[in-house]
Amino acid sequence: MRVIVLGAAAGGGFPQWNSNAPACRRARAGDPAARPRTQASLAVSADGAAWTLINASPDLGVQLARTPQLHPTHGLRSTPIAAVVLTCGEVDAIAGLLILRESQPFSLYATATTQAVLAANPIFDVLARQTVTRHAVPLDHPIALPGGLDARLFAVPGKVPLFLESAAAPNPEDVVGVELTHAGARVACVPGCAALTPALAQRLRGADAILFDGTLWTDDEMIRAGLGAKTGQRMGHMSVSGPGGVLAAFADIPAARKILIHINNSNPILLDDSPERAIAEAAGWQVAYDGMELTL
Repeated sequence: MRVIVLGAAAGGGFPQWNSNAPACRRARAGDPAARPRTQASLAVSADGAAWTLINASPDLGVQLARTPQLHPTHGLRSTPIAAVVLTCGEVDAIAGLLILRESQPFSLYATATTQAVLAANPIFDVLARQTVTRHAVPLDHPIALPGGLDARLFAVPGKVPLFLESAAAPNPEDVVGVELTHAGARVACVPGCAALTPALAQRLRGADAILFDGTLWTDDEMIRAGLGAKTGQRMGHMSVSGPGGVLAAFADIPAARKILIHINNSNPILLDDSPERAIAEAAGWQVAYDGMELTL
């Protein structure tokens, strides 16, 4: 199984277009220790020919252009992208679907809740239903993806999309993780998670790779930095540090590789030379970057 990190940042990317914070200034200035990152998305393949996207970020056009494995290979129009799997209905996960609107067949997998978000917004009708097949997938139901890849969606603690907070009640299908398996290899992708429950911890044990929510270093970092009024918990994300954070929660969960993804521009782990990066790496975690590849 091959996994390519198309984008590793949270919403807004790094540097965020309207942020003048110190880390974003470093990235914008070309500081090699502040590597730019686009918004989170993955490409996964079992055979190197048929590829599945995990989420379609607003930066998808840029990500496709710089990823040769996803370029057309034959005829006047073609694509190796055979499927897209969505983990939620947030703008950061679905806006890139509009990039894929040129009458190109592929399959679109998501929970019924996320499929309903797409169906309720007519702009997504540019993905013609006779061309793009939409599959509403129950939790823990096996998905046979193109190229021999198997997947399952599983519930994780989270929240409804920001733009639906006033209109929709919370639902276990609002936020999911994706478990991908092939030839004995197992990868779990959880780009958004508000808490590591015992059931979720058990599910992730022993994975060959876990790509997990690394949005914020501390729960209140955006408030303290003057960048926003919400905590990480309010946004549906665990913090990386602290007694209830990702590093502590995963201390006793074995996995061959543990990778932080969906990282907000305020999170100091984006900086190669930060003390926080050193702490994360000492705890056995890698920090995802655009173009990072895993072969399992």
